[in-house]
Amino acid sequence: MLKLGFLSSRNGSSFRAILEAIDAGVLEAEARLLVSNNRKSGALEFAQARGVPHLCIPTERDPAAADLALRDALAGAGAELVVLSGYLRKLGPATLARYHNRIINIHPGLLPEFGGGDVWSPRTRGGDRGRRALSGATIHLVDEEYDRGPVLERRELALEPGETVDSLEARITTLEPLFFVETLTAIAAGDLVLP
Repeated sequence: MLKLGFLSSRNGSSFRAILEAIDAGVLEAEARLLVSNNRKSGALEFAQARGVPHLCIPTERDPAAADLALRDALAGAGAELVVLSGYLRKLGPATLARYHNRIINIHPGLLPEFGGGDVWSPRTRGGDRGRRALSGATIHLVDEEYDRGPVLERRELALEPGETVDSLEARITTLEPLFFVETLTAIAAGDLVLP
């Protein structure tokens, strides 16, 4: 059974979908803790309503102290795998060292080709060998550099004729929560092995 810690700065749509999958018996996991750096995070409210242990660790005033507090909170809760669900801060060295190859994130683009920068700029590739342009989402391990950790899974979406940034954002945002659940289910079943 996966023992999950979650980090979210906003609504936590993937966090919500993962909790629903746990409750439905689709995913063999426990939500050990949700941490947000934003006191007004919708994910904090959802965690409270669902009885998931939760806390806010602000990161702006003292990032080094926040890093240590985050590491200690996750470890103290018994989290073995950390899921980023819209967490908008770079993780510090203490948390990264404690959870080396055990922090996963979803990126709204195809990595490694289209990382960083403006999240919703057109993330396309292809077209040069007669292929249709693609976008999608990538689940990857988190390391010291944004969007550079090892790729675990990718979901490709063919761009539709007349695709706009808004329509692409909506399609990828809809894809992400279920994609996260499917990837965690594969990890829990041993079908996807982390390094």
